Amino acid sequence: MKDVDDHRPGAIERICALLALIALVCALAIAVVGLTESWDAALTSLAGILLIVVGGWYVVSHRGVVRGIAVLLGLAGVGLLIAGFVIADVHGLRLVSTVILVALSVAAGRVALRPDARAAEERAPLRTTVAPARHPVLIMNPKSGGGKAETFHLVDECHKRGIEPIVLKLGDDLLQLAEDAIARGADVIGMAGGDGSQALVATIASRHDIPHVVVPAGTRNHFALDLGLDRDDVVGALDAYSDGEEVRIDLATVNGRIFVNNASLGLYAKIVQSPEYRDAKRQTAAGMLPQMLGPDAAPLDLRFTGPDGTNYPTVHMILVSNDPYQLHSLAGRGTRERMDLGVLGIVAARISSAVDASRFVALEAAGQISRFPGWLEWTAAEFRVDSDAPVEIGVDGEAMKLDPPLLFASRPGALRVRIPRHASGLSPSAKTTHVLSQSAIGELAGVVAGRRPAS
Repeated sequence: MKDVDDHRPGAIERICALLALIALVCALAIAVVGLTESWDAALTSLAGILLIVVGGWYVVSHRGVVRGIAVLLGLAGVGLLIAGFVIADVHGLRLVSTVILVALSVAAGRVALRPDARAAEERAPLRTTVAPARHPVLIMNPKSGGGKAETFHLVDECHKRGIEPIVLKLGDDLLQLAEDAIARGADVIGMAGGDGSQALVATIASRHDIPHVVVPAGTRNHFALDLGLDRDDVVGALDAYSDGEEVRIDLATVNGRIFVNNASLGLYAKIVQSPEYRDAKRQTAAGMLPQMLGPDAAPLDLRFTGPDGTNYPTVHMILVSNDPYQLHSLAGRGTRERMDLGVLGIVAARISSAVDASRFVALEAAGQISRFPGWLEWTAAEFRVDSDAPVEIGVDGEAMKLDPPLLFASRPGALRVRIPRHASGLSPSAKTTHVLSQSAIGELAGVVAGRRPAS
């Protein structure tokens, strides 16, 4: 058994945490001392310092939109800092010293709060080395992801590697194609397409206990992301057939239908039904929510029992996932740290007033939806939703209607997945340092004391 101290911060992390705190305090002290004759300038500069530090820590610990916003915050902070010093007509040396100390705090804080790679790997599902497939098969949807299968010449790549390619044609039954491939002797079956197609092939693979290969040839490829695959390396995913490792992950079902990511009801399901959703998730959600939450909006007939036994007669949104997400918005930006916990992740949102509706829309747009006061979040092995009419639902991004009651269940360890040996196998949730997730200063102080921050 590993000693729990194996993952405590090392000497370098603890020194850097102390240095980050000292540098920040010194920067604030220089600003205050140099600007005591002009409190307007002092407050302006202090606000600038805080924006630079917060923005800087997010820049070095996040990617994508969050990083872009953090850059803007940092630049705004620089502007405020300079403005404060200009207003007070403070000597340039103090400004330079302050900027250097702030930069030092950001750099040292990044090192102190960096993810523990060993701990992240131990949290990931167990990977087992496997022999190359004897009769590998890949089914591909040529239209998925704007034609990625054709762009990356997947048929030719399959022939080079001894993989049998099956190209999905209009009118084909994907489930039957997978069944037929296994009947012909396929011992590893893969899918190049979106998450809805992945779920269908995973259904057959799970039924026959055959390993499944995920080739990220869809538009978003959330499933591949949480498996730790490089979504930009479509061809590299084929290495799973010949030089791969196997993991066992969970599946989830709604009324017997398997899904690999999530199923959504209420507001999110209506957004998924929109034709514009597939190509512009965030813009579609932002445009539809105000109207759907307006004073003339009809209550949604979705009834369920909450984690504490409370019966809810109506709710505006329910999201049921195959293992819990770290969810930030309705546009599907969340990820799962693990997919082998054997539970459903369940979230629901109740909106009781116009003020709540405005707050809900604002938090969704800011990617902070979980901070909404009417937000419920829990895990369970099973979950039931009742209604008096067929329910609109989005299952792995595919819009459909199902007759009530809707019965959700987790199927622990139901799917064998092969991933390339070179893939990280880690979801972004397992690798990201959540800087300022609670209190950056508190986390840095904890590192100094020998406690590793939560990641």
